[in-house]
Amino acid sequence: MTVLRSALDTSAPEYTANREAMLAKLAELEAEHAKTLAGGGEKYVARHRARGRLLARERVELLLDPDTPFLELSPLAAWGSDYAVGASLVTGIGVIEGVECLITANDPTVRGGASNPWTLRKALRANEIARANRLPVVSLVESGGADLPGQKEVFIPGGALFKDLTRLSEAGIPTIAVVFGNSTAGGAYVPGMSDHVIMVDRAAKVFLGGPPLVRMATGEEAEEEELGGADMHARVSGLADHFAVDEPDALRQARRVVARLNRRRAHPAPDPATVRPPRHDEEELPGIVPDDLRVPFDPREVIARIVDDSDFDEFKPRYGAGLTTGWAALHGHPLGILANARGVLFSEESQKAAQFVQLANQRDIPLLFLHNTTGYMVGREYERGGIVKHGAMMINAVSNSKVPHLSVLMGASYGAGHYGMCGRAYDPRFLFSWPSAKSAVMGPRQLAGVLSTVMRESAAAKGLPYDEEGDAALRAMVERQIEAESLPMFLSGRLYDDGVIDPRDTRTVLGICLSVLHTAPVTGARGGYGVFRM
Repeated sequence: MTVLRSALDTSAPEYTANREAMLAKLAELEAEHAKTLAGGGEKYVARHRARGRLLARERVELLLDPDTPFLELSPLAAWGSDYAVGASLVTGIGVIEGVECLITANDPTVRGGASNPWTLRKALRANEIARANRLPVVSLVESGGADLPGQKEVFIPGGALFKDLTRLSEAGIPTIAVVFGNSTAGGAYVPGMSDHVIMVDRAAKVFLGGPPLVRMATGEEAEEEELGGADMHARVSGLADHFAVDEPDALRQARRVVARLNRRRAHPAPDPATVRPPRHDEEELPGIVPDDLRVPFDPREVIARIVDDSDFDEFKPRYGAGLTTGWAALHGHPLGILANARGVLFSEESQKAAQFVQLANQRDIPLLFLHNTTGYMVGREYERGGIVKHGAMMINAVSNSKVPHLSVLMGASYGAGHYGMCGRAYDPRFLFSWPSAKSAVMGPRQLAGVLSTVMRESAAAKGLPYDEEGDAALRAMVERQIEAESLPMFLSGRLYDDGVIDPRDTRTVLGICLSVLHTAPVTGARGGYGVFRM
């Protein structure tokens, strides 16, 4: 039998402490998510409703098939910045008329839906996901264009949004714009470059220049409706393909457009009736990862609670035991898993990982990386044993792998170990974090210690006395800074992941992602690797 057995003692004080710490972090996360849901605040939400408009997430809800999930992406974008949490944009994946789609929706209650630098990054990430997974893109548009005070960080790179729309269309990936309100200046090119355009009567406004700009530029007096209203674009300019009498009608028409796209999945969806849930309770996941990440935990306890039937065929279990590798299925989709069983990666783990990644590519099987690593081992013995070339071997295999990758940061993800385990820079299709995760060049204490040592040696080389009090203060300051910058909300705010998730939602989130990535062909590398140094 390859069904994983659990050794988790839910009555142990360690489990209780771990769970309480995780639940406290989840409460903090919920408070931050509430800021995203609040949009621009009560005043601006009330004003928007007084105009007879739906909120961004209400539009999304009406667009989706009933009782189907919506995987929201990057909800904490802009966290810790001067801009509103969520970056005035909702992005995510949902099912419309049985078709998985990438959906974006401007939040007009936040500065009129204007785009700031984090809005841009979030939108570009959404387009990247759509392109990689061949998902139709539905844009629910109501935006005043660039947030002018921050235009220097939006205008030049912002052109990529329009480039993306044209390249998605060129690749045969449909783009649909549903215009509910303003779509002005550069924002006019969102409907202008989409394959299908739906506009709402007496509400949608699409023009390069509104009445004030036209007056300043040409002296001409013109009203908004005659410049860019839905009726004009439906009757005169031809920009509007579909004329909607109100918002629900626009969303109904968007659903009909998707229904007529004739989309076909590259891989058939598994039969849900054949999928067996894990044998171990996912409600126990919050008690597995210690609050102190220096304390190891067995990732098999996590795997047993997310894969189908808790069935896991382990690969090389006795070799490189610090990295657990093996084969499983999740919601019926085949999956290869690499999970850190202890913090440090040695040469054996690195070589094992490289071979496993190559095997997954031979079999066209996606890979899941479960992070809890402090990086590759250092020291005289390990350098002489070839840790650099063996770590490079693992990174080479991951870099040149062609099967889709998914990453979940459960615990530590430090140093080059973050790279070898397919961190953000290595283009995983999706990357999520647990509230327990931390990621940085190294742990706060180690980084502060390295800086202290360097400064101490520098003072000694110059023959100067060393300020011990100043050193202690510096170390404390650096530790606080690195600790703050390694936390998941900070990293998620900068879009270094696609969201911070409740551990109990991991199976559901990964199931959605696996379904999405199988809409596009899944094909592994066939020998397409760089030089492996032996």
